[in-house]
Amino acid sequence: MRILGLDTSISVASVAVSEDSRIVAEDFYPRQGLAGRSGAKSNHAEIILPLIDSVLQRAGTGLSDVEGLAVSIGPGSFTGVRIGLSTVKGLAYGADVPAVGISTLQAIAARVVGFQGIVCPILDARKCEVYAGVFRKQGNQLERLTEDGLMPILSFLEELRGLENTAPYLFIGDGVDACRPVIQQAADLQICIANEDAMPTVAASVALLSERQFVNHREAQLGDLVPVYLRRPECESRMNQSVSS
Repeated sequence: MRILGLDTSISVASVAVSEDSRIVAEDFYPRQGLAGRSGAKSNHAEIILPLIDSVLQRAGTGLSDVEGLAVSIGPGSFTGVRIGLSTVKGLAYGADVPAVGISTLQAIAARVVGFQGIVCPILDARKCEVYAGVFRKQGNQLERLTEDGLMPILSFLEELRGLENTAPYLFIGDGVDACRPVIQQAADLQICIANEDAMPTVAASVALLSERQFVNHREAQLGDLVPVYLRRPECESRMNQSVSS
């Protein structure tokens, strides 16, 4: 099965094509690094379609040959999540191809290779908070231990202590740099920091994780493709405050 996966929910946009559980082409932008530490930002709305065209060409295929579309649905950048969803829905309608959504945090955790233990993807949610999840990596299997959540980094560290786990914790995601001083103070936890630039793209994980959904539910419904924000967008919060006042 040939799947086109994409992610625009974080600062680095990425696109990948998988075929029968194998990534045949992938690319990302901006190209300063998959971890996005350069601070460079791109207008995902402008670059995502050219990036898709480039990756399809590298894969030696076209959109008409794609059997499924997969997209990260958050949590992450509100604008980025909307761009990804609208792009995939437009492609799905135009090409009459089914589409499914994948948790951004799950896709980030699935990027990890060569590690056994607890994977902790965290994304900077601003306001001294992170979007976070906890997964266990055993061999090629990734088991979700908690639901995706929004919380202060100190609360997340306390949640990890409650797991009573003796295995290492691997932190990954742009929340690591934002919260590094606090994370490094948790000396009682065996915390490692992932080298993200040596890993596959988030889009590659999105494509591979979606395969099971397509096999189990061939008739994916676009109406079920909804964003996961975990926090109300700023514009809605301000609007509600204005109404209440």
